[in-house]
Amino acid sequence: MNEESVADIRVKRLKFRAWHRGMREVDLLLGSFADRHLRAFTPEQLGQFERILDIEDPHLYAWLSGAAPLPEEENSPVMKLIINTKYTL
Repeated sequence: MNEESVADIRVKRLKFRAWHRGMREVDLLLGSFADRHLRAFTPEQLGQFERILDIEDPHLYAWLSGAAPLPEEENSPVMKLIINTKYTL
C-alpha cells in the first residue's frame, strides 16, 4: 500500500480549498493556479498560499482583477505570482 507524504496531503487539501471557495471566479483563478504550481512549491510558499486562501473572496477578487490596489501586507511572492499568472479559458 502506498502511503502519501504529509506534503502530498497538504497540497491536495490546498488544491481542494482553492477550487471550493464559493465565488466561482476566485475558484477558477486559484484552482487553476494551484493545479499548475503547488507541487513545485516550498513549504514556505505553501504557507503563503494558505494565508491567501484565508482572505475573503470579494477582497481577493478585487486585488486579482486589478479593481483595488493590493495592500502592502498582502504583497507576498506567491501573491505576486498569482497576479502575474496568465490565465486561459
